[in-house]
Amino acid sequence: MALFLFDDRQARNWTPFALTRPAGELMFGCLLLRERAEKFWGTACAGQLVEPALAGFEEDGAPPVLTSAGLDIDEPQILFSSRAVPVLGTAPDVEGPTTLIMDGHVVGWVLPAGSVLPEGVSVLEPETSDPGFPAVELPGRVLESPWELMEDNGNQICSDATHVFPESVSTLSGGVHVSGAEKISLGHEVHVEAGVHLDVTHGPIRLEDGVRISAFTRVAGPAFIGRGTQILGGAIGNVSIGPICHVRGEVQHSVLLGYSNKAHDGYIGHSYLGRWVNLGALTTNSDLKNNYGTVRVTTRDGPVDTGRIKVGCFLGDHVKTGIGTLLPTGCVAGAGSNIFGGGMCPVSVLPFSWGGGEAPGEYDIDRFLETAERAMSRRDAALTVGGRTVLSEAWRRTRVSP
Repeated sequence: MALFLFDDRQARNWTPFALTRPAGELMFGCLLLRERAEKFWGTACAGQLVEPALAGFEEDGAPPVLTSAGLDIDEPQILFSSRAVPVLGTAPDVEGPTTLIMDGHVVGWVLPAGSVLPEGVSVLEPETSDPGFPAVELPGRVLESPWELMEDNGNQICSDATHVFPESVSTLSGGVHVSGAEKISLGHEVHVEAGVHLDVTHGPIRLEDGVRISAFTRVAGPAFIGRGTQILGGAIGNVSIGPICHVRGEVQHSVLLGYSNKAHDGYIGHSYLGRWVNLGALTTNSDLKNNYGTVRVTTRDGPVDTGRIKVGCFLGDHVKTGIGTLLPTGCVAGAGSNIFGGGMCPVSVLPFSWGGGEAPGEYDIDRFLETAERAMSRRDAALTVGGRTVLSEAWRRTRVSP
């Protein structure tokens, strides 16, 4: 079967990430949502049906962005919601046209070879689509908001451990202190220096290939540290950190999607950071209001009460902060914003804005792309033609000035 992921209307409103990436390319637990769907169905994703403005999106392993016209192929097709989090190892055998149900929600359909979407079926509004197919219930959950990616990430790491963590191929060197009874799994060429404390009392730890952890670091599970990431010291716990990051200081209950720098002291907690984020020295976020009230977060439809008292910040792709930047509780910084000047930044920062305060300027697109290209080259990555197109279109769509 050919697997296609789709972003419904709700996923396309996941501020600030949906502006520059499909929802399937967000991490939850030990896997991207797209990787989880691939493991569940046992096949690689052939394409993603997402916001047309994301046409040209390119990252390692990511399938192309398609339109529905690309689904007319000569094999059965699975259309599957990017917000679905299936239980691994439980995929059903399905034959013929099928509606897929998870946790009471429609999360997709199975179509026969050569089919296109039936009349009245919409990937934007799957809940109201009724092609009249037999229904199959799938075990799992459906994510409703970006803050669930942060809040429930630790539990998802624990759930993933059985299916995702392979047996260790590296061993810990002498002088590494281990406490707790949960699993520690190491990839190839992992180097953990003497003086590191790995605490698996409350959950497992997975260190992917090429991870390096410096002395005087405490890593507390549940934790997933991605390929080639360097942990440079501090207290790291209940985290998923994607590939090729540099991290120091205190990071708790958070996700760093990948290729990001937090190489200096400062606190990041109950937060979700996109790719290519760079946090200046002593950048710190608040994740608790002084009155212990629930936190409101800015979305495309306006402020929304999350119903949670612990919510930090959500930083889109290519966000940069200057030295000493303070991020308020529930801060949302749009993709490409460059925040500097010290002090407390606004709770909502416009995409591709330049500076701090309540009235930042606009980041010139040519200068932004030049900076992005330079930053990516430092990690031996190229800003591709497709990537440049997606970022330029995101800039155009969010311009404030004419």
